[in-house]
Amino acid sequence: MSARPAAGGGRWVDVAPERLPRWLENFAARHGGYTAGGLTITGADGATAELFPPPGADGIDDLAGLAAAAGEPRRLGLLLARKGAVAVGVAEGIRLVASKVDTHYVQGRTAAGGWSQQRFARRRDNQAKAAAADGASIVGRLLLPEVKTLRAVVTGGDRAAVEAILTAPVLAPVLALRDERFLDVPEPRRAVLEEAVALARTIRVLVRDPAPGP
Repeated sequence: MSARPAAGGGRWVDVAPERLPRWLENFAARHGGYTAGGLTITGADGATAELFPPPGADGIDDLAGLAAAAGEPRRLGLLLARKGAVAVGVAEGIRLVASKVDTHYVQGRTAAGGWSQQRFARRRDNQAKAAAADGASIVGRLLLPEVKTLRAVVTGGDRAAVEAILTAPVLAPVLALRDERFLDVPEPRRAVLEEAVALARTIRVLVRDPAPGP
C-alpha cells in the first residue's frame, strides 16, 4: 500500500476493501483514536483521513455503509491508453471477464534523421489519430454492448490519449459512465490491465497529518 503526495498537501493512500477495518484500526492506533463525521475521520492528534468510495459504489455517506458496500462485486469497464497502446476490459468483482490489448505505433516527440519538423509532426499526428480510432473501435466492441450492465467505466494511463479515444460520438454512452477516478498506470499490457482491476476496487483515502505544534 503505497502513498502518493496530494496536491494541496497530504497524501493519497489506496486501501483494498477487505483491508479497510485493519486500516482504520491502524489509523486509530497511530493517532490516539478517532471520531467519524460522514466519510471523514479525525484523529485525537488532529490528523484527518477523507475516504472516497470505489467507482460504482455510489450513495455512501458513512463508514458503515462504505465497509458494507466497498467489497461487493461490481461490473466495471476499464479503458487504459498511453501513446499507441490501449487496453480495454470488463471486470466482474476481482475477475477480468473480457479484455483486449492492442498497440499502434506512434513516433516519439523528437525527430530523427533528415525529417523536417513539420513533416515529422504531421506524421506523428496522423499516427496518433489512427491509434485513437483503433482504440475507439475496441471500446465500441467491448464496452458499448455492456453499458447497461456496467456500474462505472474507469480510465487510466495518459489523459490526452484517453480523451482522444472517448471523443468518438458513438461512445457517448460509455463516456456517460466514466468515473472521475483516473488510474496512474504504465503502458497498457495484459498484466497492467489486471492490476487496474484491483486498483479500481480500492478505497482512496486522503490523509493529512496534524499541524505542527508551536
